Amino acid sequence: MRTIVAGNWKMHTDASGSRALVEHLHEVVPRGASNVEVVVAPPFPFLAQVAEQTRGTRIKVAAQNCHAAEQGAFTGEVSAGMLASIGATYCLVGHSERRQYFGETDALVAKKIMTLLKHGIIPIYCCGENLTERESDRHFDVVADQMKGALGELDSVSLERVVIAYEPVWAIGTGLTASAAQAQDMHAHIRSMLRTHGDVVAATVPILYGGSCKPDNAAAIFSCPDVNGGLIGGAALVAEQFAELIRIAERVKHP
Repeated sequence: MRTIVAGNWKMHTDASGSRALVEHLHEVVPRGASNVEVVVAPPFPFLAQVAEQTRGTRIKVAAQNCHAAEQGAFTGEVSAGMLASIGATYCLVGHSERRQYFGETDALVAKKIMTLLKHGIIPIYCCGENLTERESDRHFDVVADQMKGALGELDSVSLERVVIAYEPVWAIGTGLTASAAQAQDMHAHIRSMLRTHGDVVAATVPILYGGSCKPDNAAAIFSCPDVNGGLIGGAALVAEQFAELIRIAERVKHP
């Protein structure tokens, strides 16, 4: 099972700032062979720049979104083929902010995933419950419905090429924190759903934790047996913090 530490820059940085951040990452990210994959997801305007800066290094590039269509009159949108042409390896889909602010549904996300797989890009599928759903004890059902809605039509071979990121939406930027036990419980729940597609799928698909992961809580979370790394937000914009998360993942997952 591979471990991934991915940084989502969201709508932060500018052209010079993104270039400087990557340069700093080259200085502080551990070098040499490693079992931890490192991924950064810059905003669209800087994607090609970052892809060029990281070419030939251990840092892979992800897009933050894509359109489901191959091409067309969709002003302002970006296709999977465009992403592949500049060297993107991964693409986030179904992120909680896309769901909340842009009304994206699992049916739409399912189409995006199919398009990404067609172009050889690995989808990082985000799922997770909000505070109301957690407090009403519906969190397992909510995530199960999201998984079925977005991934239910994939065969086992296609599913093996997907990465899942669990986002406890209630613990992102709210001051609340998910415990390692809460993270493991949900990751184990997701793993059990994957197991219905066979032991190979369950043993192949990484499940990342995406809820306010920082150096002070990463060791406990990354140590959970069903957590295979993290989808990092704010800490990904600070090179030293992001590098420390990578080092923690290397230490606890692949000692």
